[in-house]
Amino acid sequence: MTIDYDREFQQCVDKVKQEGRYRVFATMERIAGRFPRAKYHAPDGSVREITIWCSNDYLGMGQHPVVLKAAHEALDACGAGAGGTRNISGTTRYHVELEASLADLHNKQAALVFSSGYVANQGALGTLARLLPDCVIFSDELNHASMIHGMKESKAEKKIFRHNDVEHLEELLKSVDPKRPKLIAFESVYSMEGDIAPIKEICDLAEKYNAMTYLDEVHGVGLYGPRGGGVAEQMGLMDRIDVIEGTFGKAYGAMGGFITGSAPVVDAVRSYASSFIFTTSLPPAVLAAARAAVEHLKVSDVERMRMRRNVELFKDLLTRADLPFLRGESHIVPLIVGEPNCCREVSDMLLRDYNIYAQPINFPTVPKGTERLRLTATAAHSIEDVRFMAGTLEHMWNSHHALRAVA
Repeated sequence: MTIDYDREFQQCVDKVKQEGRYRVFATMERIAGRFPRAKYHAPDGSVREITIWCSNDYLGMGQHPVVLKAAHEALDACGAGAGGTRNISGTTRYHVELEASLADLHNKQAALVFSSGYVANQGALGTLARLLPDCVIFSDELNHASMIHGMKESKAEKKIFRHNDVEHLEELLKSVDPKRPKLIAFESVYSMEGDIAPIKEICDLAEKYNAMTYLDEVHGVGLYGPRGGGVAEQMGLMDRIDVIEGTFGKAYGAMGGFITGSAPVVDAVRSYASSFIFTTSLPPAVLAAARAAVEHLKVSDVERMRMRRNVELFKDLLTRADLPFLRGESHIVPLIVGEPNCCREVSDMLLRDYNIYAQPINFPTVPKGTERLRLTATAAHSIEDVRFMAGTLEHMWNSHHALRAVA
């Protein structure tokens, strides 16, 4: 019997299309110095300027002169590539300086840089839980796919607690032998909900039941706290978190991920995590850009203030318009549409008719029936941008009923 492999895979793709969750990439060309403006390369070959409303470059640091200068200098000094893994010729002074800057940011003994935030979670969680004999992981049900990947790789027992439900977490902690090692894994800002974890209460339980804490701050670092240390810094709780994981790909405007913690914890991950050991390290230009962004946001609050102003205005305008967004405490604004094809249509209309780019978020990123636009009012948006976006959404709601899928 001959197997038609292409046909098998095409059927899988067709199923995704039938369910309305087939993802179409929009080809963008960011315009240096003009974020959130970008050039959109349409399928018909035309190019036009659009405004991005779904970027993770929350503070516009990917375009900041300090960051660009650092990247240019490193590129000119060292060239494009890293040349190897960290263990084989790939560790540069840029790694060492960035890791020292991160340890200082979170007031920890050590830090370790990874090629991405995903790989940082996969490597760190997979390693730490595996190295602790008979460990039990307690995981928030909405934790990111990268965290889930790491937990699976650890092969440790996992107990899932309801989202941000500390009472349920305690029930699960009580059910486990006190002598067993425990690790509580959670996020500070949940990017698809826009809400913030009860970090203090989780730390209280961790201390009560002798558990390690692992906090994913990818949507918090740079944005929260007086030096950009994240939500834990803003709440005065960094010292109570054992491992803080973050990224340079969002508020810092670059690329890569990291963990910070005690020297033994970080060294254990460095020594055992396959995803760290066998991956070519980040190039000098990226590392220099990341460090410049981290150091800048330790002392500058201007970008954070602009973002907070824009987010507050945007949420206020959406509230007045009675649009169905999740009213979380963070900077992220999830606008619920509730049906995949409708969500795609709304996104297409925004791009086609208003030159606004907001990518639809469908299953499996979010549960079926909760499809949404994940909107971000960044520090780089003007007040006019914010008012135009809110007014456009209100007009679409009233005129086209395009967002009424959940009504």
